[in-house]
Amino acid sequence: MRLVPLGSTGIMVSAVGFGGIPIIRLDFDEAQTVLRHAVDRGITFFDTANRYVDSEEKMGRAFAGLRHKVVIATKTGQRTAKAAMEELELSLARLKTDSIDLYQPHQVSKPEEFEALFAPGGVMDALEAARDQGKIRHVGVTSHSLPMARKLVATGRFATVQFPYNIVETEAAEALFPEARAAGLGILVMKPFAGGMLDDGGLALRFLRRDPGLLVLPGCDTPQQVDLAVDVFAAEADWTEADEAKAQAYRDELGSRFCRRCEYCQPCPQGVSITYAMMYKVVARRMSPAKAVQFAATTMESVRNCVDCGECATRCPYNLPIPEMLREHLDLYDSHKAAQ
Repeated sequence: MRLVPLGSTGIMVSAVGFGGIPIIRLDFDEAQTVLRHAVDRGITFFDTANRYVDSEEKMGRAFAGLRHKVVIATKTGQRTAKAAMEELELSLARLKTDSIDLYQPHQVSKPEEFEALFAPGGVMDALEAARDQGKIRHVGVTSHSLPMARKLVATGRFATVQFPYNIVETEAAEALFPEARAAGLGILVMKPFAGGMLDDGGLALRFLRRDPGLLVLPGCDTPQQVDLAVDVFAAEADWTEADEAKAQAYRDELGSRFCRRCEYCQPCPQGVSITYAMMYKVVARRMSPAKAVQFAATTMESVRNCVDCGECATRCPYNLPIPEMLREHLDLYDSHKAAQ
């Protein structure tokens, strides 16, 4: 496996990483098998989050005796210094490590979140203090909002930026990636399979392999998925006219009813968690229906508050029929719940 620099951090990482969401549907022994297989195949970068159920704990167990071989990234969704530090300590304990290589405020997309992050005595001050104490080596950030991601990069306070990029979500290549590179940030790619909507994994990965400056984080829950990712990124970049035709077919299929998670539709006056509810089909596909019901219960129950006012649809830059799609997802959630 090729090694590539992680921005200007001085850390060398495998050319492809490992996304930690899918292992939550595995038991601890199964997760250990997949994670250790990834290490054996040369993957060194592993990304997880405090919110990913037991993903951190599974990595902590799997990497016992292997900590020196792996670079671990995790995240906090908290917006106050106290809560973020509590999650940091929990992550350190779960991962069974004294220091986290990359710690990332997660899904910073709204102006008020930006303000909370950088307020005096806020999350960034706390994370940088933890970095000085050695509990964190580097601070990165993740976002699903392109304007916000660019604003975060421009602060000069992050070592990496993590953003969705795939066959159907390519906007980041126009400005975000060049700006991040110019600032010396490492670029982490989440959602390489468009949140599970791209079912040709080889195609999705070959598309991303073309840019050697990206650290792609495919989520894997089988050794075979690990092998696919390693084989694609260990090989030379290959993208054919036939590949491009297949990619365009995905764009044509998903373009009109695909939630890009920009969050322009929010907030909902009725308190519906629109963005996450719009992803329920993907969650159910990735986690299994039974786990999806548990994971997304609060989100999906909020959909019952929808009064079909249509305000969200007027804000959507992609003209999605959001109330209609929410009803479809609620019906699917109810069917999964009834089957338990």
